[in-house]
Amino acid sequence: MKILVTVKRVVDANVKVRVKADGSGVDLANLKMSINPFDEIAVEEAVRLKERGAATEVVAVSIGPPGVEDVLRSALAIGADRGVLLQHDGEIEPLAVAKALRQITLEEAPGLVILGKQTIDYDCDQTGQMLAGLLGWPQATFASEIAIEGDRAVVKREVDAGHQTVNMCLPGIVTADLRLNQPRHVSLPSIMKAKKKPIAMRELASLGVDVAPRLAVLKMADPPHREAGVKVASVQELVQKLKQSGALA
Repeated sequence: MKILVTVKRVVDANVKVRVKADGSGVDLANLKMSINPFDEIAVEEAVRLKERGAATEVVAVSIGPPGVEDVLRSALAIGADRGVLLQHDGEIEPLAVAKALRQITLEEAPGLVILGKQTIDYDCDQTGQMLAGLLGWPQATFASEIAIEGDRAVVKREVDAGHQTVNMCLPGIVTADLRLNQPRHVSLPSIMKAKKKPIAMRELASLGVDVAPRLAVLKMADPPHREAGVKVASVQELVQKLKQSGALA
């Protein structure tokens, strides 16, 4: 079975982002970029499934400018066998991503597609569900455990009430949650081997997918500064301050 995984290049999770002075977006100049954490978990899980004998090949796919190749190399260093980079400049919305992934999925014919449940830049949490809808495949979102049993996948999901286990026929779509695994520390030999693994470069436009944006960002702004808390000596004083602030009518 072949597994397809998606990776996105985002601002490193440890970096504090800045909004541009004109409010048109986030200033990405000179910021450290890295693989989206949920996508890293997805790649790790795909590689683990291969190591357990449930898969024969792991293919990593990404969309973006040539610089995105570095996150594909990160996926290859974790253990993916090859990469596909759909070259595109500019922002691309979840529906357009799902349409592009549908075309790649039909070409690659994987038995399983694993995506991070969301990216840490826009937090849309939509692409996996849209891809499943476009393909007409079953889906299991927010996965914290995946087991392949023949032509089916048993997936434990993170839900509001706790956990839910679903039995899903393959091929199917799974989105990875935070507790699915802990990505491995990539060794230097693995990084060197990743440099020799193939990455197919293609223009996103060659897929014939409509990627025209349907939303327009009017303005971005930093969140309002949060004032420091105030200590009170008693419950009565707390109630009085809440009344004065209007928080308690």
